Amino acid sequence: MRHGRRWVGGAAATLLMVTSLIGVAPGVAAAAVTPALTAAVTAKLLGAAELSVAGAQRDTRVTVSRTSGRWAFGTAVALAPRQEDAHPTGSIFIARSEPAGWRIAFDGEAAFGELAAESPLVTGQEKSVLTTTPAPMYAGGDFRTGMALPFGVGQTWTLTSGPHGWGGTEWPYSSVDLAGGDQVVRATRAGTAYTMCQGWIRVIHDRGYSTDYYHLWNSISVNGAGVGQGAVLGNTGTDVTCGGAAYGRHVHFGLRQNSAYVPIAGHDIGKWVLANGGAAYQGGARHGSAWAGVGGGLYNYGALGFNQGVVDANGGGVLTRRAGPGTGYGSLGSVADGATVTISCSANGTSHTGRYGTTALWNRLSDGSWVSDAYLSTGVNGPINGWC
Repeated sequence: MRHGRRWVGGAAATLLMVTSLIGVAPGVAAAAVTPALTAAVTAKLLGAAELSVAGAQRDTRVTVSRTSGRWAFGTAVALAPRQEDAHPTGSIFIARSEPAGWRIAFDGEAAFGELAAESPLVTGQEKSVLTTTPAPMYAGGDFRTGMALPFGVGQTWTLTSGPHGWGGTEWPYSSVDLAGGDQVVRATRAGTAYTMCQGWIRVIHDRGYSTDYYHLWNSISVNGAGVGQGAVLGNTGTDVTCGGAAYGRHVHFGLRQNSAYVPIAGHDIGKWVLANGGAAYQGGARHGSAWAGVGGGLYNYGALGFNQGVVDANGGGVLTRRAGPGTGYGSLGSVADGATVTISCSANGTSHTGRYGTTALWNRLSDGSWVSDAYLSTGVNGPINGWC
């Protein structure tokens, strides 16, 4: 498939401008939550946080949920003003006390995986995800996520806002807003879940990806619980405990990779490929040749497998299946636009031009027939399951 004002000054200066709310989870020794730890986590958080409004101050909420000896684990959130185009930012952190001070890493950073592997605070279940070495951004041109949409498979919800920034109009356009259906928000893929603050859940997945779900009502309270794809995270709502604004029930859904929000456009989620519009909150999503813009319905087809593609005949109709990698081979029937196919391997053949460009790549399907890659949406600009 072809695709398509920060805080300044030193940490000490930053800390003078922030009100830090320190939370201690039940069962955590207060003595372990030292001012030095809180200051270090806050400084790191604000070093990565952006202002939503010029001149606004960012209050922070550092919650230490686990401690053991010289180790600490928790969440750090930079609250946002309660207004449009503003959302909180935050990270899960692991910290270890060292002679030179606290060593702190946020989820998605390479150092986070290193500390997670050593920390006695991280469960075996968490280690399977948290210790994964982050892949190159978009896995070096691989936009596959293995994610469904954040609601029940088989339901249709409304895309109330197209791709936009996690905090509103800023780049990258990492997020979309969804509403409707049974109003139950679900994990798009298996992973480990954390409560960032009331109404905001983060699920850390494999391949460096994580997903954020905000404005939830009746959200679950989790601290590293394993969740499966489709696990209930809460209900759509208008919660703004950590800032921002919500006018009408919905879920603000964001995509992250390697500790940062990333463009959601080009990624396949629920067998829809998200696409930007001319400005924030515009755009839409495509399934095969079908397009859904803002206000349109997205049917959750479930996750696209890493060896699968969605037929995009570039205008509807059907795609001819061949006996070999080229139009010179006999026809073996056809497959409909929007259908999901499983790919066994790939080879070069006759060249064709589809929605995303021209290619000579052909894919052998699981039934032995061949189709041109020009008419498949796979999330990868090349073979996805090896060469034949």
